[in-house]
Amino acid sequence: MKLYKFSIKQTLAISALLIGAMLVMNACRKNNPTPPNPNEEELITTVKIAFTDSAGVQPTFSAQYKDLDGDGGNAPSVFDTIRLKPNTTYLAEILLLDESKSPADTISNEVFEEGDEHLFCFDVNGVTCSVQRTDSDGTFEIGLNSKWKTSAAGNGTAQIQLRHQPGTKDGTCTPGSSDIDLLFQLKVQ
Repeated sequence: MKLYKFSIKQTLAISALLIGAMLVMNACRKNNPTPPNPNEEELITTVKIAFTDSAGVQPTFSAQYKDLDGDGGNAPSVFDTIRLKPNTTYLAEILLLDESKSPADTISNEVFEEGDEHLFCFDVNGVTCSVQRTDSDGTFEIGLNSKWKTSAAGNGTAQIQLRHQPGTKDGTCTPGSSDIDLLFQLKVQ
């Protein structure tokens, strides 16, 4: 085995070359972008609620809210009144969309997949109409599907909130923050 003897000058030169090569290799490495936040809120521009008479007597009805620029900015371009018949039970299905993208992104799918973090809350005032969530994340209800039971005719409001409750969902509307909070006019006639 033959050992090489280097002078101090040669040792410094070799060290400088190695350090320079490492700096060049490090500078050429691609920067990894910050991974997306899995709990980042999605833009919800459109809420569609389809009401189907559970007895199959009344025609299917849908109400819609559409605000293509999202919260703030311009007023919604569509904000329908919910019109239901008295003494009727409706099965309701909520569809959430982000129509700022083409094709539109179906946010309902994400809400269902992250059901343990989401809860729809319904608050009806001024008219007798009960709302019961009919879908579940396995532990608590979600509310993408619900049952609406009307009684006497009247006018009121239906507040629909989508609560985002990561790590805090307990089946109530208290924890978390609102992804959407809409106040529909409700007419039972």
